[in-house]
Amino acid sequence: MNDYIPNTSAEEEDRMVEAAYKRVLDAYLSSNHRKKVEIIDKAYRFAKEAHKGVRRRSGEPYILHPIAVAQIVISELGLGSTSICAALLHDVVEDTEYTRDDIAANFGETVADIVEGLTKISGGIFGDRASLQAENFRKLLLSMSTDIRVVLIKMADRLHNMRTLGSMRPEKQYKIAGETLYVYAPLAHRLGLNKIKLELEDLAFRYEHPQKYAEIVSKLEKSETHRQQIVEEFVAPVRKKLDEAGFKYEIKARVKSAYSIFNKMENKKIPFEEIYDIYAVRVIFENEDDALEKLRCWQIYTFFTDGHMVHPDRLRDWTSTPKSNGYRALHLTAMGPEGRWIEVQIRSRKMDDIAELGYAAHWKYKTGEQQEEDSKLDSWMNTIKDILAHPEPNAIDFLDTVKLNLLSSSIYVFTPKGDLMTLPSGATVLDLAFTIHSELGMHCIAGKINHRLVPLNYELESGDQVEIITSNTQTPQPEWMEYCHTAKAQNRLRSIIRKDKRHLCDRGKILYLEFLEKENLKPTQSLLDRILAHYTLEKPEDLYLMLANDEINLNPHEIRDINKSHVSLLGKLLRNPFGQKRKNSRPDEKGTPQPIDRKKVYVLHPDAEHPNYLLDTCCNPIPGDDVLGFVDEDEKVVVHKVSCPKAMRLKSTYGPRLVATRWEGKASLFTARITIDGIDRHGILEEIAAKVSKDLDINIRGLNIEADQEVFHCELTVQIDTTDTIATICRALKSINGVKSARRSL
Repeated sequence: MNDYIPNTSAEEEDRMVEAAYKRVLDAYLSSNHRKKVEIIDKAYRFAKEAHKGVRRRSGEPYILHPIAVAQIVISELGLGSTSICAALLHDVVEDTEYTRDDIAANFGETVADIVEGLTKISGGIFGDRASLQAENFRKLLLSMSTDIRVVLIKMADRLHNMRTLGSMRPEKQYKIAGETLYVYAPLAHRLGLNKIKLELEDLAFRYEHPQKYAEIVSKLEKSETHRQQIVEEFVAPVRKKLDEAGFKYEIKARVKSAYSIFNKMENKKIPFEEIYDIYAVRVIFENEDDALEKLRCWQIYTFFTDGHMVHPDRLRDWTSTPKSNGYRALHLTAMGPEGRWIEVQIRSRKMDDIAELGYAAHWKYKTGEQQEEDSKLDSWMNTIKDILAHPEPNAIDFLDTVKLNLLSSSIYVFTPKGDLMTLPSGATVLDLAFTIHSELGMHCIAGKINHRLVPLNYELESGDQVEIITSNTQTPQPEWMEYCHTAKAQNRLRSIIRKDKRHLCDRGKILYLEFLEKENLKPTQSLLDRILAHYTLEKPEDLYLMLANDEINLNPHEIRDINKSHVSLLGKLLRNPFGQKRKNSRPDEKGTPQPIDRKKVYVLHPDAEHPNYLLDTCCNPIPGDDVLGFVDEDEKVVVHKVSCPKAMRLKSTYGPRLVATRWEGKASLFTARITIDGIDRHGILEEIAAKVSKDLDINIRGLNIEADQEVFHCELTVQIDTTDTIATICRALKSINGVKSARRSL
């Protein structure tokens, strides 16, 4: 996705750069911002001179990158001159000899503050070394809480990097794509940047699963004409009613993104052809009177209900209660031609801008009537400050807290007095208690919803009216951590529990050292690692606490006989994220150490007598799966599926350990499960077994079938060599009369 052609002359390059900058200016001049062209031109000339002679990995002049970021800032985020200047200058302080003071002297304190914020988070948690620390992501959040334009420009920077990812090495592509899916796309969603979120997801999907991406895009392209016919037939009667009512409007046909389709196919284990909500229609109407906005949405709703059957459970009124990112619209799902359900989104032009730009639209509609949006933004910033008040020292835990509190969807509940409270989806009674006040949380014993008593860990739903029940004798308990989903509740609980844990940990450590001394064992790190792995514990403190509480009794013979088996990569990294790297080596067939070049694709040999990799049990990959490799502390390559949740976390925090991989060779050593559903009849079990074992010559390791009235469900365990064999088995099973679906199970 890079238009630069190598070996371009200096004159042609300069014309290309000036043309790119002119497109930025043209977009700015056609916007409704005050025209401050002089300061933007000054920033461009300043950045061009600062980056003179520097090139990107693709070979293009470096200045094209900040120009492209500025283009996204004006064209796709709708921000003004301050943000455009900051985008043009965002790499100057980091990559050149110019300082923040130079930026302030030439462009003012606001631009300098934004550039400084962007410089501090350069690379973010995603730099080669910085990815080992949560500190860099905290800097992003701190900068965001000062001026949200910092993270908006950072989002534009990431989007351009994703658009030009093709020039990177394979392992870098996996790393950056994984980070984008793990943090940036959810953050874009939470900021309300819907268009950018969808593009980030699709670009990441393209590099993580190139073959599946190409297949889905091809099928979408082939069905495009038919889709347009269906949508036009669906909206024709509505167009007529809109015209008769005098609406100024546009109707857009929207297609589900390739990544969303892939997710649905994976989660529901269904083929592309069985996804029926690919279609969507968006009606955007012009509206000059905010007081009539909601009424007009419902008027258009009646135009659809008059001519179509409406799904009773799919009405979503985001006009009355906007989403936490400011999104407002009226959603319904109606029956279209060929019996297909089509989602309809009804929005005013202002609603549409906010839906696409989220908090970036904050500046476009900054008026006296914007108090509601201001309060939502302030509330979100307060959540960030809660997270930063007591940050997690571990990078993965910190990221999980961020995803849980900032990037998740929201629910809305009411206090007995009728006050509306916004909480992350999955929040409990205990979360609400801590959200209202720390003292209320510490003494909470239960909740009451609609006069019904519920426990502390009861998950709240939107619309609940909740009363918190307290007792002066109640004190926080360690198990409460499992009940909390908000940063405030988790941080307050941790600070209380840590005080009690500290003296128990000290006592447990003394018991541990006394045991080792008695058994004449040296207190080495490797012994401690093996003991932790044996008891499936993550940290030494967990062991010390269990010893102090008499939950573990160390047996001398057991400790001496502990196998030196492979400790899971995630466990090792959590316990020693900053561990010293050993020499990158692996033995060859003769046992001679050979270096692992992490910059090249690592070839996996499942057919070797001793395979040159380890399989993690979290996702059970097999040859043919899209996989990644992580180099563990013993310099062994541990293989995960690209989409494995554990791999997603590791990619986002331990990128330098990543290695791109490909399979070579086959081996009949892999066990896979296939789920079969269909209409029950006499003899179908025998046919399934015969089809797999006799016709396909596949070794069956397990077969379990259950029937409920006329429907059966079967779990088949087979031994196979690659994913192609699984596809062959599924096709053969579907040919059996009565079998409706056959798919690989996780």
